[in-house]
Formats: sequence, C-alpha cells, structure tokens
Amino acid sequence: MDSLIEAAARALAAGDALGALNRVALRSDAPALALRGVAMAQLGDLARAKALMRSAARAFGPKEALARARCVVAEAEIALASRELNWPAKMLHAARATLEAHGDRLNAAHARYLEVRRLLLIGRLEDAERLLVGLDPAPFPPALKAAHELIVAGMAMRRLEAKAARAALTRARQAAAHSGIPALKAEVESAALLLSTPAARLIAHGQAHPLLLEEVEALMMSGALVVDACRHIVACNAAPAIHLARRPVLFAIARALAEAWPEDVPRNALIADAFRTQLPDESHRARLRVEMARLRATIRPLAEVIATKRGFALVPQHAREIVVLARPVDEKHAAVLALLADGESWSSSAVALALGASQRTVQRALDSLAESGKVQSVGRGRARRWMTQPMPALATTLLLPARLV
Repeated sequence: MDSLIEAAARALAAGDALGALNRVALRSDAPALALRGVAMAQLGDLARAKALMRSAARAFGPKEALARARCVVAEAEIALASRELNWPAKMLHAARATLEAHGDRLNAAHARYLEVRRLLLIGRLEDAERLLVGLDPAPFPPALKAAHELIVAGMAMRRLEAKAARAALTRARQAAAHSGIPALKAEVESAALLLSTPAARLIAHGQAHPLLLEEVEALMMSGALVVDACRHIVACNAAPAIHLARRPVLFAIARALAEAWPEDVPRNALIADAFRTQLPDESHRARLRVEMARLRATIRPLAEVIATKRGFALVPQHAREIVVLARPVDEKHAAVLALLADGESWSSSAVALALGASQRTVQRALDSLAESGKVQSVGRGRARRWMTQPMPALATTLLLPARLV
C-alpha cells in the first residue's frame, strides 16, 4: 500500500471524505477507486459511490479475493443507505465468509452488522438477534462499537425495552465521542431523541394522549388488556399475544369494541368499521355474526365478546381495563410514513419488502400520500425514490410492524 492510499484510508476512517479525495481523486487504480467510492458515499453521492465500488471490484481481479470482498461489503453498505433492500444478501454473506477466512475480523464484523441492520429494516427481528449473538464489540475500534450499540438500541426499542435501549445509547454516545467522527455522533443523538418523543397514543374511555416508549413498556406490563394497533395484536401482561395482522376484519372489530369499553358498540357502527360501508343490509349483518363468532374463538383466552340489545361489547377475562395502543399519527398510511420518516429515500419495492405488503398496494399508498403533499418523489421508473421530512415530534419508527406471522 503506497503512502497516498494509506493516508486516504486514515482520512476516511476519521470521517474526512474531502481529505481522502484530495489524495486519490485523480487516480484510477483499484485501491484508489475503492477509496473514492467510500468517500463519495460519505458525501452522500450514493449513485456515484456504487459505480466506483463496482469498478474497484472488477479492477482488483480474481486473485485478490480479500480486496474484492471488502468492495462487496462497501457496496452493500451503500445499498443499505440508499434503501435498496432487495440487494442480493447472499453476496454479502459470501463476502463475510471470505473476510473471516482471511482473518479480517473488523470488516467481517462490519459485514455482519450490515446484515443485521437489513434484517431490522424488513422486520425480521428474531433473525437479526440470532445473527448478532456471540459478536463481542470489546476489541473493535470506537466507530464499530458505536455501530454495535446503535443496533442493540434499535432492537431494544422494537422490543419495547426502554431501559435497555437507553443503556445501549449511552454506550454508543461514549464510543462515538472516542471515534471523533461528527456524523456518527449526530446519528447517536438522533437515535437518542426517539426516547424522548411520543412513540404511540393511548386511547381509553374516549380520551387519547401520547406515550413515550417507557410509558408504552409500562402499559404492556400493567395488567391491562391492550389492543395494539401498532403491531395488530391483543395482549395482556405475560400471556401469549394474539396476532391479528393477517385478519384485518377481526382486528377492526376488536379495536372498535376496545375503544368503546366498557360500553357496547351498535351493530351498524361495527359494520361500518369492519366492512367500510354506510349502507348495511342483511348480508352485512349475517357476515358480522360470522366474524363475531370467529373473534370470540380467537381472543377467548384474554376476553369475551358478549351480545347486547343494540350490539356487542368486550369483557376482559382477568384484566382490570381495556385500552387501545394506536400509532402517534392517525393516518391511513401511517406505516408507510413511519418508514419514510427517517429522511432517507426509499423505492416502492423497498417499502413493500419492509412492510411485507405487495408493491402495488404500497404504490397506491405512496400515490395517495403524494397527492396530499405528505411525500415527494424524485427520479423516474426503476430509479424513482420516495421521501419525506422527518417528524421531529414523533418517534414513528419505534413501533413499525414486524413481519406478519
């Protein structure tokens, strides 16, 4: 490695992208192409960075497996930053295996972290946790330690474990300070803000008010029967949660009954909520009876559904009260907005993959949000990306839905 390449690499490790470019901007050899790609990625030109990394991988040649693997890891990070979630994950896995075989522990760990972050974005929390197990960040440099703790904090937030998330962010802040990289410090502070902004809304007795993540965690352990509209579950304390993500009609009925508790809900109101019609007829009433029977059987371990003179009511089996946990933003396409609230540009295919929905459904949601001015797009065709400004007053990404079960 010549002195200019070494100096450029040190500049990039310290977050000085312009300093690195000053040393290698006019060179076209493989190491210089790779360093230029990383520098362009740090400066935000992800399309140029991707092209440079691919050129570097080709220039290294088949005998330089270690260097090519590092290029693959860099390209995977660029794909993650540009939210290309359908980027071939098998290539990253193979590159990690090559790095481990050559003893490059730091870049192998970085590759593993990229795999974990991708799994988190597409809602595969259990797979992400399994991949992270056994990875000790103690011997890593400060920047990699900070990345590890940010991932741990993100997992804890998804698990509604506020204390663990706060502890991980404290460690991440210390590691980022030792790294001396301003962008990393800013990322940690941005993540820490999520703990002091509303993560959800509590709806009970006709009233609604926002909850922080710590308050959501306390609510889930309070003994109340919670109809969780963020993850589409019905839960009470340590009892197994009842998942209704794939049964939207049952969940709509359960939520309507929970919001009215302890009162009942008229049949016509339930039909309007569940079947989205304002002109019910006998066929709707017959279907409501069928869905009510299904709901009774599904949630019997936690609650009973009783018939009243004008409709139906929900009665908890053991809980003291019934509440609804709703998203902080009352928006039809709240899940899509929650993804876009990170300020990154997303393709419709990446949004569909992250939410476990069809691309056509996501495209309709994006078009609807664009018409109302809540999101905007850039580019055309396959290069089209969607984005919105972050919502600083709402921690909407904390309660993104997990993959449907």
